[in-house]
Amino acid sequence: MGDRLFKPQNAHKLDDPERQVWLPVVDVIRAIAIRPGTHVADVGAGTGYFAIPMAQAVGPNGKVYAIDLQPEMLSLLREKIKQLDATRNINLAQGEASRTTLGPKCADVVLIANVWHELDDHEAALREAARILVPSGTLGLLDWRPDKNSPPGPPSDHRLPANDVVQFLTKHHWTTAPPVNIGLYSYFISARPPHSAESIST
Repeated sequence: MGDRLFKPQNAHKLDDPERQVWLPVVDVIRAIAIRPGTHVADVGAGTGYFAIPMAQAVGPNGKVYAIDLQPEMLSLLREKIKQLDATRNINLAQGEASRTTLGPKCADVVLIANVWHELDDHEAALREAARILVPSGTLGLLDWRPDKNSPPGPPSDHRLPANDVVQFLTKHHWTTAPPVNIGLYSYFISARPPHSAESIST
């Protein structure tokens, strides 16, 4: 991960109101088909940009597991949760994409948002996603388009083309939908693990 890891001292950027303009959360929630009762693992949750709205979308019968490697990020998210009664269905966990610390088959959806390009071991992250997903579950990968310049986002040489990510997933026998652009700078890929009870039309 190294220099690609998002730094806690920049956490204020995650809550910049302008972010809703160029990365609308509602579009991501729609893309991963979150509905009441869904259990979601938000890997790399940061300060809760996605986790908090998703907790509201899944309702009292749903659950959001907010996972982050950095305790500083989890502390910031914990403070937010204390102020919002609507987010009592968020469980915080210190972990990473390759080891979330969650139990097996606990999530209908695994969202890895703006983290895939940071990872050193994509195979381990994919195995972990398959482990925690229910058989018909969905992996949602949101990441930065390399054809768009920063800021915002990481330098262009840290970004991974969507087609390369699709090829990686397909090589490991995941079923993918075609990438779609979300907001101004991001692409989104839906995928289901091998032997999934359902498939995504390609």
